[in-house]
Amino acid sequence: MKLLVTQTLPEAVETALKDAFDTTFRAGLPMTSAEAAKAMQSYDAILPTLGDQFTAEAFKGDLRCKVLTNFGVGYNHIDVDAAKAAGVAVSNTPGAVTDATADIAMTLMLMTARRASEGEAMLRAGKWTGWAPTQLLGMHITGKTLGVIGMGRIGKAIAKRCHFGFDMNVVCFNRSEVQNFEVPCHQLESIDEVMEAADVVILALPATPQTRHIIGAKQLAGMQSHAILVNIARGDIVDEAALIAALQMGQIAGAGLDVYEREPQVPQALMDLPNCSLLPHLGTAALEVRASMGFMAFENLSAFAQGKPLPNAI
Repeated sequence: MKLLVTQTLPEAVETALKDAFDTTFRAGLPMTSAEAAKAMQSYDAILPTLGDQFTAEAFKGDLRCKVLTNFGVGYNHIDVDAAKAAGVAVSNTPGAVTDATADIAMTLMLMTARRASEGEAMLRAGKWTGWAPTQLLGMHITGKTLGVIGMGRIGKAIAKRCHFGFDMNVVCFNRSEVQNFEVPCHQLESIDEVMEAADVVILALPATPQTRHIIGAKQLAGMQSHAILVNIARGDIVDEAALIAALQMGQIAGAGLDVYEREPQVPQALMDLPNCSLLPHLGTAALEVRASMGFMAFENLSAFAQGKPLPNAI
């Protein structure tokens, strides 16, 4: 089976792929739609990841490729409906990313609430003159209310960390009724209710056409003035321009972002904001986690090669 791997993966994963398949390894910038379309004509299987543009155009014509085993849980870079219509199976890597992504949510929550990015910038610039009782006063997290938008695996992992680690009350919004929260939690009827109730709002939604800009000016205006927003999901869930305006006006106290609407482009306005903690999409950036993701993709490829159902089919 002729396989294309679109980005460099952990060494152990690449060795396994190379031993099992006729594998071509690619590196560099994510694939354009034209490059993806060409690859679909040339390989039996492709292991893509975030940024590779498998748009509807990539699935036109006589396709050799019959499976995309995505490296990552998010797959908004793949037109799944077009893939299905073309007879191309698609899988992802859920589960492997849960704890690492929840940990990054905690990192951003604490960085933003306690103004850690602002303090580090002050120190590195040589502007720190010593401890003072009212310097860089932030929000004390313990006992506050957490609002989770999207109560799937990652949302639940975040809620557990916040409730058991910081004694936080938890409210959430989820499209369907959640049967088992794993922590005391009150499911509210709307996103607006969560935004109004929470001191910290964390977004853990999948990126779909329906969730694009689901957090906009109206939702941000409903937040408490001392509240912070954390996004570890996908950038286009938030109307970035509306978020910048809310931060500039002091409508909300701060934001912690690991993802951006037009990655890897980050607006200068965001970078200029002292009340915004920014990370370069580090959600799963731990070697053992990325290796687990790679081996999960490998299992999906192996199942396809053997004519078996994909373990993580979308």
